[in-house]
Amino acid sequence: MNLYSLTGIITVQAALVSYSIAIISEQRKRLVTRKVLTFLTLGVLLDITATAFMILGSSRGAFTLHGILGYSSLAGMLTDAILIWRFHRKHPSPERVSGGTHWYSLGAYLWWIAAYITGAMLVALRH
Repeated sequence: MNLYSLTGIITVQAALVSYSIAIISEQRKRLVTRKVLTFLTLGVLLDITATAFMILGSSRGAFTLHGILGYSSLAGMLTDAILIWRFHRKHPSPERVSGGTHWYSLGAYLWWIAAYITGAMLVALRH
């Protein structure tokens, strides 16, 4: 495995932890707190970084089935971060998040987890 791919794998592990802290915190309390904002934003930044390294390390190119699944899940989490930040700007103190945003966060996270598991399975099957 090349250094780019290995760096991408390590970085996506950090994104998994960060996303999980953010989404589980939001889902439990239905509140947008500093913790949620911080870990969700960090997760998106880590995910973008991991995606870039995985593209650089891929011998199959940027447009594979797993790549498209990964890009769409990253887009979902980026959209979620934008929605959460917009909600926070309208309601600066911790306030219950709207039902639509609450459910979108869960759906985007589960889609991201599906992409993560698919990638892990592909790596395991190749090595």
